[in-house]
Amino acid sequence: QVRLVESGGGLVQTGDSLRLSCAVSGRAAGTYAMGWFRQAPGKEREFVAAISGGAGSSVYYADSVKGRFVISRDAARTPVYLQMTSLKPEDTARYYCAARPFRALTAGTLLREYEYWGQGTQVTVAS
Repeated sequence: QVRLVESGGGLVQTGDSLRLSCAVSGRAAGTYAMGWFRQAPGKEREFVAAISGGAGSSVYYADSVKGRFVISRDAARTPVYLQMTSLKPEDTARYYCAARPFRALTAGTLLREYEYWGQGTQVTVAS
């Protein structure tokens, strides 16, 4: 069983930065391909960023966050971070960490590619 716990959300002003963390525990915790998704009120959950698993480091970003957000993981491969800069009110959402199935090492951009999900952390950007 894989468990994901997000932290680091909060209320910030436009232009501020935040770093979200996703602690991964369970079987082979450091090997999963990981992603960040977000869901704003009344909207569908959407892809934000992803990083490949195993020893890989391929990353992918949604166009809306490219150049402002960075997904990373440290040498121990867990936790997984999402560094967010130049935050905008439209970034306001609940942010979810997700893990692909074991051995699915490529980074994915689709919700259906992910098997494990955290409970999310709220990010609110005031204008």
